[in-house]
Amino acid sequence: MKKSVQAFMSTVLGAGMLLAASAQVGLPPVPGAHIVTITPPGQTGSEPAIAVNPADPDQVVGAAGRWAAYSIDGGRTFTPVQPGGETVRAGDPSLAFDDKGNLFYCFLSILKNGLPGYWGHGPGANGIWVRRSSDGGRTWDKDAVAVIAWKGDEPDITLEDMPRIWSDTQPKSAYRGSLYTAWIEWQMTQSIVLFSRSTDAGRTWSKPMRISTKAGLPRDDNGAVVGIIGTVAPDGTQYVVWNEGLNVTLAISRDGGKTFEPSRPVFDVAPPYFGGAAGIPGVSRAMGFPQIGVDGQRGTLYVTWSDFRNGDVDVFISRSSDHGRTWTPPMRVNDDPVHDGADQFLQWMAVDPADGSVYVQFYDRRDDPNNRKTRVTLARSTDGGTRFSNYAWSNEPFTGENAFLGDYEWCVAYRGRVYGIWAEAAPPGYEVAPPPSGTRAPSGPPRTPTIIRVGTADFTGTR
Repeated sequence: MKKSVQAFMSTVLGAGMLLAASAQVGLPPVPGAHIVTITPPGQTGSEPAIAVNPADPDQVVGAAGRWAAYSIDGGRTFTPVQPGGETVRAGDPSLAFDDKGNLFYCFLSILKNGLPGYWGHGPGANGIWVRRSSDGGRTWDKDAVAVIAWKGDEPDITLEDMPRIWSDTQPKSAYRGSLYTAWIEWQMTQSIVLFSRSTDAGRTWSKPMRISTKAGLPRDDNGAVVGIIGTVAPDGTQYVVWNEGLNVTLAISRDGGKTFEPSRPVFDVAPPYFGGAAGIPGVSRAMGFPQIGVDGQRGTLYVTWSDFRNGDVDVFISRSSDHGRTWTPPMRVNDDPVHDGADQFLQWMAVDPADGSVYVQFYDRRDDPNNRKTRVTLARSTDGGTRFSNYAWSNEPFTGENAFLGDYEWCVAYRGRVYGIWAEAAPPGYEVAPPPSGTRAPSGPPRTPTIIRVGTADFTGTR
């Protein structure tokens, strides 16, 4: 992107978008709320990721597919970039800063899917790549590094999906500086979780190894292994979770990802895919995939997810104080009445490494008796996850028809400041730019286009 365009976009995205959150019914506003749209004009996005640099918290970067946006003022303004290059078909992005302030953008590229849902049947060229930025997202290495890649003509080709990257920035860890990524591999007969690590700042990656002891079903639906994400404890122990059928499964590595203990289910959940007779009105699909976080001071592990055990969809959390051996019964994070018919969904959790506060962000429909108008809520716990206060974050509700919000949103927290990123239905009249040459238009019913927004909350003066 030319400098003049960058300057224009920085002005457009940064000016006039300081939108204070208006309170939902019964909810106080997020303190220090600031919301900005980071989608370049005419573009759309979903499945976003966000990261903050612990070495320089003014550096905040969001990404959604082919494009990203960086901030050097703590999320007040953003400038768009294309970390995947002009022609790469990037998807399922995730971001992580390492202990030296390098930023890593992990993504998949699929030139040809297999059969609908049954992706291991007949896929083409695809793979998982990582690209590095050494300046907080302004510029990126020219070439991405392949973690795993298929040319498309191999007889044993599989499809790689939903990669997530995380890093070890723990000061006392023997593996500090290591990078880790895990993802789903769709095979003809099963789905499995693969894992790879880098010990040289992302220049090379280890040969992928399977860490899921039990395989999932081979179709992208309930019964597969899905929603992989990991975290690192202060001693360098890695905890990785995913959905495996109707449970959350945990895998642990104590040697920097060289080996893993056999993965095991830790507690039951309802189906992670929400569809069936109703699904979530106005949304093309939604997932309840888990996230895991660790409080380095208390040693507590947390896992959040969402499911419809109460009829409508709610957000839940469970805690472990014995390194994942046992877990507390599920507790609702959203504090509206049980069985009120309002969905809370697509949650994401962040644990502040500075003070152990737990934050959970989610879409929330408690204001609308018809369960259509959607806002974003942020829940906060300062007592080890035993109680949560809910705050209104987004400024106006949105609705859509067949809107694809993605399979996840994202949030991060550092020293009392929280940075969330999410997709919203674009405002009426939003003009979408024509897709790049060679890009196939999505099939199926018309979709309300979606844009990406970043919200900032400031709890530094709040107990």
